[in-house]
Amino acid sequence: MSLEDHKRRERAQAIGLFRYQLICPALDEGLSTKQRGKLVREIAERRHIDPFGAQLQVARATLDRWIRRYRAGGFEALVPEPRRLGTRTDTAVLELAVSLKRENPARTVAQVARILRTATGWAPSESTLLRHFHRCEVMGPRAGQPAEVFGRFEAADPNELWVGDALHGPRVGDRKTYLFAFLDDHSRLVVGHRFGFAEDTVRLAAALKPALAARGVPASIYVDNGSAFVDAWLLRACAKLGIRLVHSAPGRPQGRGKIERFFRTVREQFLVEVTDTTAEDLTAAGVDHRAALLELNRLFMAWTETEYHRRAHSETGQPPLTRWEDGWNRFAGLPALPTAADLTEAFLWSEFRVVTKTATVSLHSNTYRVDPALAGRRVELVFSPFDLETIEVRYRDQSFGAAIAHTITRHAHPKARPETHDPTPPAATGIDYLALTAAAHHEQLRQDERIGYHALYGTDTNQIPGQLSIADLDPDNEADEDEVLA
Repeated sequence: MSLEDHKRRERAQAIGLFRYQLICPALDEGLSTKQRGKLVREIAERRHIDPFGAQLQVARATLDRWIRRYRAGGFEALVPEPRRLGTRTDTAVLELAVSLKRENPARTVAQVARILRTATGWAPSESTLLRHFHRCEVMGPRAGQPAEVFGRFEAADPNELWVGDALHGPRVGDRKTYLFAFLDDHSRLVVGHRFGFAEDTVRLAAALKPALAARGVPASIYVDNGSAFVDAWLLRACAKLGIRLVHSAPGRPQGRGKIERFFRTVREQFLVEVTDTTAEDLTAAGVDHRAALLELNRLFMAWTETEYHRRAHSETGQPPLTRWEDGWNRFAGLPALPTAADLTEAFLWSEFRVVTKTATVSLHSNTYRVDPALAGRRVELVFSPFDLETIEVRYRDQSFGAAIAHTITRHAHPKARPETHDPTPPAATGIDYLALTAAAHHEQLRQDERIGYHALYGTDTNQIPGQLSIADLDPDNEADEDEVLA
């Protein structure tokens, strides 16, 4: 499979997850027809952010069609077939692109391409769209349009909206650290946080999963377009838990002011007290990178719980913890926490593969045997990124048991990098193999009388075998030797 084919498949899967996320609330079997119709209408009236950052509305008829597809074929039916780019661009697609641009002149070429991929599963290249827009004269400044004005938003209740982001932290043992944090928009409570040695999906999950277990499931999570936040696993986790995942549009950071203000507080009150350390500092203190990172997280938790959560916030006038508790007191209860099983399922990763004729599948250089009845089918492989030996096989949301490991060359997902470096090398044994060999050879020379080693060495113990002495090169010695021979 080419790189372009792989990208098309990933885009198609992201579209399928986006569609599932929209219709997920309407799939509840406990809803009556009237209740489901009302819910679908509400979804159709809202604007959504697609996997490519574009804002769009989805018609009710389209939502109903997706629901029918899901009931008939499961999640796989929501994933569009990746479309290959032909030698000539489809005229209908170009006409649709022009209509999208004329409908909203503020849309960039990249955003039009995102909308096309969401709607059709494919889009021409941005250069092709740009040339076509110039030919149709739909590009140019937006003359006469007033500047956009954004009002200040605040969630009305706790767990209505969480905002997540990442912050560069101190150096620990010469290694850069990153802080992932999630803030409840209503109360400003820090619901989840964690320092790690990488700004990736694994470290993000380490901050989000405990937050969901302790603070409940929010209605929405708002994040930026960083690589860790646009990974398919996050969309899958949110879809499984019924969370609406929203990405800020590129160049439009509106709504992120609260988390940025919190990070400024972190820099001014916490990071200013933390000193960068080198590997030599850790060695002198008798700690390794892992222990030092755990200590950094422990100190940050202590500061968050005793200082930040209990001091009045400059905007709300209340400590975040008090505002959080007051919000739940209005509902006479506490947030509903997800079950351990639901949380585990949500944070599993999955990838799709086509089963070969020999009933095997490949995943990251590993080979597995699956049910022969699945040969030729496109199945979902569900797994923990830290354990590629245990893989569950699903087809149309039905489990077909565990795949049998056949060839295992990689035990963890490439993205599941360890938090610390490889363990310290073991202490030296003190055994010098070459010195022992030389000693054995010397003993052999001393004891073995069957070979005239003494004749080779002479009486000079500093001479090595085959070495000539200076006397051997004296011409007078050659004359003396001739006399003896005569």
